[in-house]
This record gives sequence, structure tokens and C-alpha cells, in this order.
Amino acid sequence: MADNPKKNAEGYNDPTPYEAEKHIRAQIRGQRARAAGNYFEAMISGSCDYYRDRGLAKIEKTPEPMKPLGPKNRKGQFLACYTKQAQPDYGGTLKGGRSVYFEAKHTDDDRIEFNRLTKEQRDDLEHHHKLGAVAFVLVSMGLTECFRVPWPVWRDMAATYGRKYMTRDELKPYKVPVVAGFVKFLDGLPPDVVTVKSLSPEELERLKQELQKQPFIITVREAQP
Repeated sequence: MADNPKKNAEGYNDPTPYEAEKHIRAQIRGQRARAAGNYFEAMISGSCDYYRDRGLAKIEKTPEPMKPLGPKNRKGQFLACYTKQAQPDYGGTLKGGRSVYFEAKHTDDDRIEFNRLTKEQRDDLEHHHKLGAVAFVLVSMGLTECFRVPWPVWRDMAATYGRKYMTRDELKPYKVPVVAGFVKFLDGLPPDVVTVKSLSPEELERLKQELQKQPFIITVREAQP
């Protein structure tokens, strides 16, 4: 047997078996990734039900838009394809009225790539973020650990870390509990409004500077009499 997998036993170029093996391995990896992604989606759906049943949030998966490719048959069936999606994977409303939008990404590696989000998805999260919504990327690593990465942290990944990916260690500050198959992705969200009384202008300014270090937009205003 030849030592070079691209050559046959006689030493001649024979890339066919080599390419076929690569193709099979790629198919297996793709099947595993799809299965893991579907399981992660089921975990999130169960978590959304958990928050809804407790009156804490109403969050739903964004339907994937489809484009019909032909008329319906006698059974009412038709051929269709998924069109390009720009909207975040999930969106809804938190108790109190604030909007929430996020993308969900799974990986079996020890890092998550910036380009897992398309430009359209990044632009959409940025728009929601600027309007005051809670926007983040929910990352699963091996279906055992989950991280709620605030959108500004994901957006500024290259500037912060000097590269377009985050490692498991860098994700640790954003880890959220995973309990009995549920992802508690809303745990520990900072408030959107902090009301304070009896602060001097200097104290109020210092408080603003501290709160600006939080990963989400926080508005500080004095209480009205």
C-alpha cells in the first residue's frame, strides 16, 4: 500500500479514493453538527417555554422565510427553498416591556468564530442594540456549557482580543447556567434603567462611568419628585 494517500500502490496519482474519503468525513461532520444544532435549538425552545410559563418573557424563534418554487400539487404540497435570513434567530419581550433579540450558535470546538454571524445578522443585531433592546449571541460549546455574549462584546471582538474569535476562557465571564437541559440565558441580566436619589452631579457622573462598563446599554436618570 502506498504511503501517500493520493497515490495508488504503484505510486501513480490516484486522488479518487482520497477525495472520496474526505467527502465522507465531511458528510459525517455535517450530520453531527446539524444534530447538535437541532438539540441546542430544542434546549432554547424549552427555556423559552420556562420563561413564558413564569411570566418573565415571551420569546419565540424567528420563522425561516421560504420561497415557493412552483405551484401546489393535488395534495397541497409545493417545492420551496429557504431564502437568505437577516433577522436574529430569536426575538421577544421581557417582563417590563424591553425587547430581546439574539443569535444562537453551537460549536464543538474550544473557540467561536466572529464570522459565524453573517453581515446581515450583525447589522440587524446592531440596529436592535442601538434602539435599546437586549442583544446578544448565545453560544453553546459541546452542549454542556453556554455563554451569553453581549452584542457589543461580539461586535468589538477583533479590537478587544486582536483576532476574530473568542476562546472558552474568554467566554467564561458570560457563562449562563445549564440545568436539566434548560439554558437560563436570561439569568443575571443588568437592568436597563437605574433610578437614584440624593446624588451630587459628581457622584452621578462617577456612577454613569461605572455603569457604562456593563455589557448592555444602561440609562441613568434622577428620580422625579
